[in-house]
Amino acid sequence: MAFHDALQVAAAIAARAPSSHNCQPWGVGWATDAATRRTAAALLAAGEPGGRAAESPDGSSAGTAAGAPDVRLGGTRDGTPDRTPDGSGRVPSRRSEYLVLALDRARELTALRAHATEMLLSCGSHGEILARALAAQGWRADGVRLLGPGATGGAPPFGGDRWPRAWEPLCLLRLSPAPAPPGDLAALRETVGARHTNRGPYRPEAIDPGVLARLASSATESALLRAHPVPGAPVAVRHLVGAPERAALAELVARHGGRDFAHRAAWRETHAYIRRDEAEAARAGDGFTLGQLFGELSPPRRLGMRAALAPATMRLLRHAGYDRFLARQLAAAVRRSPAAVALCFDGSDGSDGSGRPGDPAGPGDFGGRTPDAGSVLRAGAALAGYWLAATRAGLVLHPVSVLLQHEDVRDACERRLVLPGRALFLSRLGYAVTAFPSSHRRSPSLALRRV
Repeated sequence: MAFHDALQVAAAIAARAPSSHNCQPWGVGWATDAATRRTAAALLAAGEPGGRAAESPDGSSAGTAAGAPDVRLGGTRDGTPDRTPDGSGRVPSRRSEYLVLALDRARELTALRAHATEMLLSCGSHGEILARALAAQGWRADGVRLLGPGATGGAPPFGGDRWPRAWEPLCLLRLSPAPAPPGDLAALRETVGARHTNRGPYRPEAIDPGVLARLASSATESALLRAHPVPGAPVAVRHLVGAPERAALAELVARHGGRDFAHRAAWRETHAYIRRDEAEAARAGDGFTLGQLFGELSPPRRLGMRAALAPATMRLLRHAGYDRFLARQLAAAVRRSPAAVALCFDGSDGSDGSGRPGDPAGPGDFGGRTPDAGSVLRAGAALAGYWLAATRAGLVLHPVSVLLQHEDVRDACERRLVLPGRALFLSRLGYAVTAFPSSHRRSPSLALRRV
């Protein structure tokens, strides 16, 4: 399939990736301009082991100074596409395509410091599903470069004026033709379409240990990053299935779960994503309705909930303990769930994903350090793999993000549950009693740009 067509199909599937508040904070740039493609090849070469500066066809350095690579995004010396050797000395195939995964700053959540991590997790999940959908159509990622701070040399954004100013480049992919097993695309589309958050009650039946083991291994299978192992702490999956563990988690939720409602800025931002009805949600293409939060509601109760959740009302009701009441309701749902899952950076080797030694004092004691973007992107890819595997197994998830959004609460959670490292994702896990409606999505074309 032609890459243009494959990308359109893949973008439509990846648009249903999970994201906090369904804010969809991602963007994808497709390098179609000759200068941008050449720059992408140079950046990949510079990021590969043993990589060196890209050269022009005449063998001279394409850098801005003798021996220095020109890694300015959009910066070039000539107009010849795809004629620069990569770090291995070979000339990249003219059939290779380049994509840049980005964070859309105009769509990110900002009320809490922890939202920065959640946004990167969302982008990593989107990138993973996009890469899987492209691989299922015969375009496999065979080159990856994480674009951390300074990777662009402080130059204008990728693609010059064509690159949206609000987009921050995160990851560069090279995709090349490769065989695709028949049926993969249809299966992926079906699984991604069935995946969504279910906040309702779960059946009490235990989940088979073999299923849980397969879910844990699924988090290590990444289509996005298989071509380039990312340094940093590996992602560990911890399932909480014992009654004492689940009771401890429920107690933490009851004690701290009202923090989101009581935090003015955080709740105001959350409330901005609650849509009045399905029609408004469809027009916005993001956020969620009260039905997606609480299940089917009668008209009177829907009106009552809409009034009670308004930021001005919540400020008053929290003095009467309404935030604690909502926390106890969530805690009850956690307590009745057969399992919970935590995705963490595996700190067993003293690493927490920040590239610096962890504090040996105990699990999760990382001194408030923020993991690097590359490690969080990898965790996002792992999250996508896990959630899709859970969906195929007939399981549903309901993230309990509030326990990870405040440093003191996250630290208490990691210690109480004896997690193997810094937690990035925490969720209820089980078999749904009732189906919950899926949320609406923006048009995939809004997150795609030719650069």
